[in-house]
Amino acid sequence: MPGVTLDAGGLIALDRDDRRVVVLLARARETGARVTVPASALAQAIRRPDRQVRLSRLIRQPTTDVISLDRVDATNVGRLLAASGTTDIADAHVVVCAHRANQPVVTSDPGDLRQLDNALRLITL
Repeated sequence: MPGVTLDAGGLIALDRDDRRVVVLLARARETGARVTVPASALAQAIRRPDRQVRLSRLIRQPTTDVISLDRVDATNVGRLLAASGTTDIADAHVVVCAHRANQPVVTSDPGDLRQLDNALRLITL
């Protein structure tokens, strides 16, 4: 398993104890697969870290990579938004991170991600 990238919908599903995400992440943990969490998606999902235990635990795991929106990614996100005619920075950051990690995206909103990249591999919740 190459690992997965989670968008805000995937993170919120984990927070709500969605069985599909819990099982997927347990399988990733068992195999040592990387889990990518774009910081922009994390910002959309995290509201009360003291109460969002599953989410807080995930981002502390040694196999979880929380990816900041640095200068290079910001430039790539801007280019992707311009090319797609869309405006959601977090979604574009998810796409950029998933491509770099060569991972499918766990999402509850495939339509928005497809607007950014129709060929993106998705795991739809």
